[in-house]
Amino acid sequence: MQKISVLLFLAWVCFLFYAGIALFTSGFLLTRLELTNHSTCQEPPGPGSLPWGSQGEPRACWMASRFSRVVLVLIDALRFDFAQPQHSHMPGEPPVSLPFLGKLGSLQRILETQPHHARLYRSQVDPPTTTMQRLKALTTGSLPTFIDAGSNFATHAIVEDNLIKQLTSAGRRVVFMGDDTWKDLFPGAFSQAFFFPSFNVRDLHTVDNGILEHLYPTMDSGEWDVLIAHFLGVDHCGHKHGPNHPEMAKKLSQMDQVIQGLVERVENDTLLVVAGDHGMTMNGDHGGDSELEVSAALFLYSPTALFPSSAPPEEPEVIPQVSLVPTLALLLGLPIPFGNIGEVMAELFSGGEDSQPHSSALAQATALHLNAQQVSRFLHTYSAATQDLQAKELHQLQNLFSKASADYQWFLQSPREAEATLWTVIAELQQFLRGARAMCIESWARFSLVRMVGGAALLAAACFLCLLASQWATSPGFPFRPLLLIPVAWGLAGVIVYAGLLATIGLKLDPVLLGAVAAMSSFPPFLWKAWVGWGSKRPLATLLPFPGSVLLLLLFRLAAFFSDSFVVAEARATPFLLGSFILLLLAQLHWEGQLLPPKLLTVPRLGSSSSACLPRHSGAYALRLGVGLLLCTRLAGLFHRCPEETPACHSSPWLSPLASMVGGRAKNLWYGACVGALVALLAAVRLWLRRYGNLKSPEPPMLFVRWGLPLMALGTAAYWALASGADEAPPRLRALVAGASVVLPRAVAGLAVSGVVLLLWKPVTVLVKAGTGAPRTRTVLTPFSGPPTTQADLNYVVPQIYRHMQEEFRGRLEKTKPEGPLTVAAYQLGSVYSAAMVTALTLLAFPLLLLHAERISLVFLLLFLQSFLLLHLLAAGIPITTPGPFTVPWQAVLAWALMATQTFYSTGHQPVFPAIHWHAAFVGFPEGHGSSTWLPALLVGANTFASHLLFAVGCPLLLLWPFLCESQGQRKRRQPPGNEAEARVRPEEEEEPLMEMRLRDAPHHFNAALLQLGLKYLFVLGIQILACTLAASILRRHLMVWKVFAPKFIFEALGFIVSSVGLLLGIALVMRVDGAVSSWFRQLVLAQQR
Repeated sequence: MQKISVLLFLAWVCFLFYAGIALFTSGFLLTRLELTNHSTCQEPPGPGSLPWGSQGEPRACWMASRFSRVVLVLIDALRFDFAQPQHSHMPGEPPVSLPFLGKLGSLQRILETQPHHARLYRSQVDPPTTTMQRLKALTTGSLPTFIDAGSNFATHAIVEDNLIKQLTSAGRRVVFMGDDTWKDLFPGAFSQAFFFPSFNVRDLHTVDNGILEHLYPTMDSGEWDVLIAHFLGVDHCGHKHGPNHPEMAKKLSQMDQVIQGLVERVENDTLLVVAGDHGMTMNGDHGGDSELEVSAALFLYSPTALFPSSAPPEEPEVIPQVSLVPTLALLLGLPIPFGNIGEVMAELFSGGEDSQPHSSALAQATALHLNAQQVSRFLHTYSAATQDLQAKELHQLQNLFSKASADYQWFLQSPREAEATLWTVIAELQQFLRGARAMCIESWARFSLVRMVGGAALLAAACFLCLLASQWATSPGFPFRPLLLIPVAWGLAGVIVYAGLLATIGLKLDPVLLGAVAAMSSFPPFLWKAWVGWGSKRPLATLLPFPGSVLLLLLFRLAAFFSDSFVVAEARATPFLLGSFILLLLAQLHWEGQLLPPKLLTVPRLGSSSSACLPRHSGAYALRLGVGLLLCTRLAGLFHRCPEETPACHSSPWLSPLASMVGGRAKNLWYGACVGALVALLAAVRLWLRRYGNLKSPEPPMLFVRWGLPLMALGTAAYWALASGADEAPPRLRALVAGASVVLPRAVAGLAVSGVVLLLWKPVTVLVKAGTGAPRTRTVLTPFSGPPTTQADLNYVVPQIYRHMQEEFRGRLEKTKPEGPLTVAAYQLGSVYSAAMVTALTLLAFPLLLLHAERISLVFLLLFLQSFLLLHLLAAGIPITTPGPFTVPWQAVLAWALMATQTFYSTGHQPVFPAIHWHAAFVGFPEGHGSSTWLPALLVGANTFASHLLFAVGCPLLLLWPFLCESQGQRKRRQPPGNEAEARVRPEEEEEPLMEMRLRDAPHHFNAALLQLGLKYLFVLGIQILACTLAASILRRHLMVWKVFAPKFIFEALGFIVSSVGLLLGIALVMRVDGAVSSWFRQLVLAQQR
């Protein structure tokens, strides 16, 4: 089997999984159809004349305007309780002292002194609570769907009808200042704009100070009709420090001063709106649908009385956030945006404190009727364009609207006779509007069951293929390469037929369906051909050799995906499963008297091993490995982030960056610990390479390890020092600190890339020395009279060359003086594959470490130590006696995958959007990325899935490590120095262990083992994503589907993609080393012949 065939086969299997994930996603995470219709003054929302008082007004459209100007102050992440006074929520409890309470004192003073001019609301936000989706809702009145959260990186212009477009169409002057997200959403819509970069969550002041520089001069100039100021400091402070930090108190106090200044400047015809687009969790994050995230503050004020003389409610009223859109539109005399589904805030149309009850109720009914007409028109248009809305509920709503509209028209014709029915009409209109919104929320969560079933079936087929092919891979002579051409040809044929059929019918080509057709067309021919020609000749039981312990653990883990409680608690369940698996291994080692007995490994690791082979280490050695593994697992569990569903849990404070710490001494101690972990990681890698001798190699990769890695560690430590103390730097040094914060991370990343390039260029890290060779009678290539002419010849002579070099080296050490031509001795070929893998993983770990908080360096150190212990525990008891076939047991693959999941949680991640570490996008780019979206997405993705990437790239170590451990096992006892003659008679007794060179004794088995390992790892990962799809499908109407199951599916899908790419890269690196070793030996053989 050739190397390229292995990579191509694995790539094809990955494509099957990708197609299944894409097909399921297209049916599960549907996007809402965005209509391009627009409301106009010339086209009323429904039949009948315009309301009284709107004809002939200078700024009247559907309804007479009440205000000519609006100041909209958007304070990002202004949670509702940020606007509350500092008092205890529960009677009898002592007062609660939190940094964010009572800092917006101007709101309370205005509410107390001017109750008819101001009102505070609790704004109920629709998830997802990301900024771009909230801005869409605040301007269009519509609801973003779940999958829209992924576009928070890429903000595109809004095509739906919106308030900004209505304002510009009416000739109003709209001035904006703040978050530059508005620039992409509304390009060219503002008469004057001051945009500031928004995505740098570490910068608390640039945007806010820029707004304050222009806010009051712009207001005083009077050259505006609508003024929008979007402050970001509160949101960024939450991301950087969390809400319970002194910096949050400072930010809220600054916003309080801003509100006071605006209240003093607004005039009678102006409405002041202070709103939060969403809230934040106790950690300062947002994006999900927890109570703290969907609860935002909304404050309205005007020098003119807004509300009637009745007393304001004791508790703030809860209103949907989208209700602000139709309310502002009618108050300004504008058409309500076409796609709005919000309900007007009726009490704002009731007149001032001197208004009469009859006229107040009539104004409210008029506003609600216009709103209901607009929503009814939207539902009719939308239902005609798509089949998303449920027909039965739509019909009921239309009947309700018809009745309410008829009652309203009858009241207008006979106002005195029907005054008693006025409040009934208002209640009917509100019932219709709320029912329409509820129906839209439910309908836009409808699923395409056909696509969901098809995607799940494709994933199941890919898992089944991995399971079967992983057993066929080690069978001698199995024709993988010819069989690979069959599915490719059938897949291309299916794509051509499908595309031609769509072109004939005239339908639009769907790339997702195109990929699914290609995958479905390629799978059955391969399976049929392989089964007829190979699989049917073998018993089915031998094709599915699952050890009982692995099967039980796998089933338990997969069943947990169907429980929202287990998904929420996975951060604690995964270390428990891993620890249980380790204890199970240790128990079997104790019972069987072997480190990893054949009874535990149903498929022998290195062929049929003799039962007489003794374990290479004692039971105490295995016990030490197991205890070390359990200890590392427990220590890694200390770095945990609690899900928001478990309020009793407290997240580890060690996950926060050092910059958020207040005490200087504690910060310095932690910084020292982080640098110590960095030095320990570097020292461990260098000691390991020195132990096996690869560090002595003069090749460029080892030179880089000796000099480049310390530079990378130094750059990382310097960047941590600057990042943790940037706010404390003297003013004259801040420019230097800012420049270094840009240069240092990029320099570390550049060094890592350089090291990888050097490793790919010269991956053979051995030490070659020349010396006096053996006599001519001791030929190196015994079966050949000249250089090898075929790859098979080369594969045969490589181990002989290696043995000859060992003999020459041993002769030099024993001071012998053989006569003969000059020969060479190569050291540490036995670890050449593992040395390249460990070097690559170290080079990859440093940039990934930079994307995390400083104290995560301790987790990375534990990660490397835990992996080392697990590899030794799995490999220490496996005797190496025969040349093949080679196979990796299922226990090793499952344990490796469990460790990847455990490290994901130990680095402070959770499979929910609020837990994403957005700050990673600004490592090396503190000023943002401009219009680029792929680079910040790449940085955040690398931070989130760092564990998946590292363990996938390092997966080939599961195959290599047992050979590497041969150097630690029992060796043949050497002869005394005086018995040279006897040693020459029995030279095989003095052979050094070949270690990884044994893999070259059977190159076909080596390639087959790499293929089998890749298929097994893809199976374990694929069965997890399959379980997530089945759980999301079966529980699609579950209360927690969008809070738990949908995010879990998205994170598992992305994690699978990252892991599969990393697996291909890791196997490709091993094959690159193997090719370089072959080339190196070929040159050596030619030199010997000369």
